[in-house]
Amino acid sequence: MSEVVLINITGRDRKGLDAKFTGILAEYGVTILDIGQAVIHEHISFGILAEIPDPLDYSAIFKDMLFEGHNMGLHIDITPIDSQDYEKWVHDHGKERRVITLLGRTISARQISAVAAIIAENQLNIDSINRLTGRISLKQPQTNPRACVEMSVSGKPLDIIGMRKKFMEISQETGIDISFHVDNIYRKNRKLVVFDMDSTLIQAEVIVELAKLVGAGQEVDRITEAAMRGEMDFKQSFRKRVALLKGIRQEQLARVSEDLPLTDGADLVTKTLKGLGYKLGILSGGFTFVGEYLKEKLGFDYMFANELDIRDGVVTGEVVGEIVDGQKKAALLRQLAQRENITLEQTIAVGDGANDLPMISIAGLGVAFNAKPLVRQKASNAISSVGLDGLLYLLGLHERQIKDEVRQSAEYSFG
Repeated sequence: MSEVVLINITGRDRKGLDAKFTGILAEYGVTILDIGQAVIHEHISFGILAEIPDPLDYSAIFKDMLFEGHNMGLHIDITPIDSQDYEKWVHDHGKERRVITLLGRTISARQISAVAAIIAENQLNIDSINRLTGRISLKQPQTNPRACVEMSVSGKPLDIIGMRKKFMEISQETGIDISFHVDNIYRKNRKLVVFDMDSTLIQAEVIVELAKLVGAGQEVDRITEAAMRGEMDFKQSFRKRVALLKGIRQEQLARVSEDLPLTDGADLVTKTLKGLGYKLGILSGGFTFVGEYLKEKLGFDYMFANELDIRDGVVTGEVVGEIVDGQKKAALLRQLAQRENITLEQTIAVGDGANDLPMISIAGLGVAFNAKPLVRQKASNAISSVGLDGLLYLLGLHERQIKDEVRQSAEYSFG
């Protein structure tokens, strides 16, 4: 009867280490049941779960391992695994799995400890922890730092609603974003990303900027904030605000578009996603004249927004056609998914206001970006501590992959 053992090798990493120790096991016809490795600051933790065909070889393997470990300055630990414990481990492989992402300018031990404590309270197991952002220099600090750690956890949460609530409390108290979503086949197979426009892709509410041209900026700003907080029906508030824009000349609209600042990370996230083959869409309660400008500038595939009524070169204070509100955004997302022949699970929706909640709630991955409190409470994933490119980390991309994709995109553009 064979014997199952767990082999742990720790110490300073060096080239050829894996080959050396797996070579020893190969001499005894060992089967590898599981294997994992992590290297932090040139120190390795290398684990092998192995089946030894002949239990009589156990002592010889242990001796060979210890001898080689001594020569290489490594610590070797070999532990026999009870057959029932092993079978339980095999059975547990089918447990629910989730990904918890911590994202911020920096990540502290306090933040990780708080998150890990909540995971333990819900009887979940942390299977792996990976850093997705690059290495940090202490002598040459980054001007725009990012820090992201991704945890893979298994098990069924005891209180998933309470867990999300506690994560939000930690987020608010410590200034870090904590996202929590199911790890399934769709996570690496999403195809369509839709963004809100105002205060998401751009750092402005266009309707407020337009209102300033006719001296109605403060009034429109007040109504806009109430609508984004969910205190007022969007269509009703939108018509009231558009009415205040009456008299703006058409040539003024183009100048407004060109002066609107992009959100930090908007250019990077769109270039990277396009390079990876995603389809991109703008679903906005704003205006088509800005949407068309951004669609061309950033390379979006789809754009839906509200069209201002213009007669004789002057804004009339009305809208042409159906208003794009929250329910319309959700309907458009469904239509785009059908057009692309994908499921809603393969879509991502990003927005900041209450009128974005319908599309955020039906997307496979819904993300509240710099969102109002109401939206953050209802969205499972949020980005507030960094720019829009934080979305790339929620997708599980490592910083080196992002840089490689941007470089390849640039080479393609100029090559």
